Amino acid sequence: MKADPHEFTFGLDSNLVTPASLNYRLPSWPPPRDWPVVIDKDGKVVSRWGDPIWRLWPWHGRPLQLNFGDGKKGRAKRIDAANADLLRMVVTWLIWGPRPVKKAATVAFYFHTVKPIMELCSRDGIRADSLMRFPKVLERLRARLASSYYDKMIAFLHRLHDDRESLGFTLVDPGGLKLLVAAAPDGAPEQTVYIPPRIWLYQVGRLRECLTDFLTHRKQVEACFRFCLDAYAASYGSLEAALTSKKPDYKSPFNSASSERNGRIYQGRFSEAAARFGLAEPLSKWLGNDQEQGLGVKALSSYLSLVNLAGLAYIANFTLQRKEEVGSLRASCLHWEKDEQLGRVPIICGETTKTDPDSDARWVTSPSVEIAVEALSAITHLRMLCAKPNPAARPAAADQEDPYLLSAATEPWSSKSGRVMPYGIRSMVGSLGGVLKRFPLLLDREQMRITREDLKVALRLNPTLPEEKFAVGKVWPLAWHQYRRTGAVNMFASGDLSDSTMQQQMKHSSRLMPLYYGRNHTRLHLNQEVEAAVVRAMYEAMAERLTSALSDRFVSPHSNERKEALAVNVIGAKDLKDLVEMAEKGTVSFRENRLGGCMKAGACEYGGIESVARCAGSKDKKPCPEALFDRSKESQIRSDMRRVAAEIERLSVGSKRYEALVEERCAMENYLNVIARDG
Repeated sequence: MKADPHEFTFGLDSNLVTPASLNYRLPSWPPPRDWPVVIDKDGKVVSRWGDPIWRLWPWHGRPLQLNFGDGKKGRAKRIDAANADLLRMVVTWLIWGPRPVKKAATVAFYFHTVKPIMELCSRDGIRADSLMRFPKVLERLRARLASSYYDKMIAFLHRLHDDRESLGFTLVDPGGLKLLVAAAPDGAPEQTVYIPPRIWLYQVGRLRECLTDFLTHRKQVEACFRFCLDAYAASYGSLEAALTSKKPDYKSPFNSASSERNGRIYQGRFSEAAARFGLAEPLSKWLGNDQEQGLGVKALSSYLSLVNLAGLAYIANFTLQRKEEVGSLRASCLHWEKDEQLGRVPIICGETTKTDPDSDARWVTSPSVEIAVEALSAITHLRMLCAKPNPAARPAAADQEDPYLLSAATEPWSSKSGRVMPYGIRSMVGSLGGVLKRFPLLLDREQMRITREDLKVALRLNPTLPEEKFAVGKVWPLAWHQYRRTGAVNMFASGDLSDSTMQQQMKHSSRLMPLYYGRNHTRLHLNQEVEAAVVRAMYEAMAERLTSALSDRFVSPHSNERKEALAVNVIGAKDLKDLVEMAEKGTVSFRENRLGGCMKAGACEYGGIESVARCAGSKDKKPCPEALFDRSKESQIRSDMRRVAAEIERLSVGSKRYEALVEERCAMENYLNVIARDG
């Protein structure tokens, strides 16, 4: 263990353990066998580290114990002493480690997921920390993992491996994890539908356009909204009277047909007010316009609701949240974590619909969601002007200060006026299908129609898509739950699953999310279900890249025979699942770089990201024998060459930067020569 164990302190939510408690800080790693693990409220030691059973009831409030299996002899003794101690170290890491869990029930959950590994290794007479040296034992492990928590188990094993320096050992390395992913039991839940890149890009682009339009007209919207509130307050005598009226049109200041004898003060048609405030264009663009009736005041509420739902969908695209989770976010949900390597990292904080205890409500996201949070905050604070004076909906002081981003239309002119629920009773986020039906101008149905290429990509990720919903010519049935799967895959996808625009859209997520979810880059308690989805997608990505390496898109800088030699094992794969398993065993490998890909097994010290000189060669060096060039990257490479050439002209001849860029230009010229030769 490289970390100082004295830095590790008790992490569960329990008022029984304070900094003054004997079991608050680890004395060493591993702790002495007589070290008190559990102490009750009276100061009595309930369990010590070396005990065969840890009784966690003081922390849990109900009977809960962990049996390490090395207590009694005979049938009850299922784990040998060495593996039982490894299991104790895993549990100790969960409670006192760098990212401790919060609940005793969570400790028990992970204890029972790891215990079968220790039992299996004990039965075969090996230590669990040497499991990867015995592939046949690892293969038998797959049958011992329950399908109901298979993905969570994979994510947890990944965390253990990622934190191997603080833990002091590892159970399953990435190769073993890939093998387990490829052999997921039949009972494991089927992956959610993946949205094809073209459709994903279109819908996220339209959502952003909608939000940008709103922020462009934000001051006009706020001024118009307040004008309408004042107009209703004048007609009804007060804003509260207008808000609680059962007849919102009775004294409408924009209804020329209502009688002025009831006190109504006519303000002219709302379409005139909208034009005066500069809102006629955005309202017509996103809602349409009845040529005979013109825009009514209810269009203002509809527009705010449209932007509200578009903002929630945009956030979901970049956080992988469920609709209930994104619907529970508040105006203060966006936080920025300062990171020495990555700078400011955006984190979304909120409530969660978690089923797994201790899955904290934090999600790493893209900086681009800031515009969504800004737009939704503006709308919810506007609508708070109606909620505060309404006795039926009046929010608590904390809600007024930090309102929910999901806001209902409670304006006096809305269709829900007079039927307002208390603010604490939250509205449900509607289905995306319902949203698109209600606001048909948000997404163009023709753009959402499935093309052959869309279906080809979708079937690669989900071979059993039902034809009645997913077929060429049908409108893609967009749904909230598709965002999580799509976002996770896009972070690691390449080739057919990603183009330059996709990479531009996902650049922040693809940089931050894998580091924070997949590589334990932070000590924050991030949402563990999203972590499981990201880790799973990370281990599947290589197989997806391998399939594209066989196509005519990729050529070897040496010869076609060299490409065939590199791909000989890939050709033997029967299907995608078989290919995944081969990738996980290390039989085949593929890593994307700027020129195409690399099929070198193991790590590469050069990478092919910052520089391609080592991949494509230079005047004095041949191209890497494991390199493959992707024809589809030609336009980007030509653009890079122009940029490099312009920089070379500004540099001093013979400088280190000058020489490096000359080699870079030569490598890109080699790339262009190769794809022209094989064109």
